[in-house]
Amino acid sequence: MNVFESVQTVLAVRDFQDKPIEAALVDEIVEAGRLTASGSNGQPWHFVVVEDREALRRLGELAKTGPYIAKASVAIVVVVNAGDIGISDGSRAIQSMILTAWSHGIGSNWVGFSGRLAEINGFLDIPADQNVLAVLPFGYPVKAIGQGLKKRKPLAEVAFRGKFGQPYR
Repeated sequence: MNVFESVQTVLAVRDFQDKPIEAALVDEIVEAGRLTASGSNGQPWHFVVVEDREALRRLGELAKTGPYIAKASVAIVVVVNAGDIGISDGSRAIQSMILTAWSHGIGSNWVGFSGRLAEINGFLDIPADQNVLAVLPFGYPVKAIGQGLKKRKPLAEVAFRGKFGQPYR
């Protein structure tokens, strides 16, 4: 699948098969995050790969909005340096990992921005000066999901040419 196909068809997955992901594919997903562009090449991120079933269960408890992490094959905890660039660059890395996984038929979803993510620091020995931006559970979807069937606003509502409010097309 090419990049645009991944962008066009990716959907959030919250229900995973009990099927492992090959180590080479996990490596590729992590590499996609590491190779993401970064402001001033600061690379303000770290990626904690969690595969242990009990640890995945605990992450699902700590991340209030993501109890389904417990059923993932693997989760990647995205940790960033404090500050706006960390959030921006970490977000870019997250999207790269999600799209890379999707291109291999592996689903994911962004878990974060609420819940007890700060408690994950202690659980995974993450230094106090680092922030957990998100937990990304990965796994093969339980059921086929409608690729490309997205509910998005029409392009005319979100894209403009030259100035805000001027029609794009």
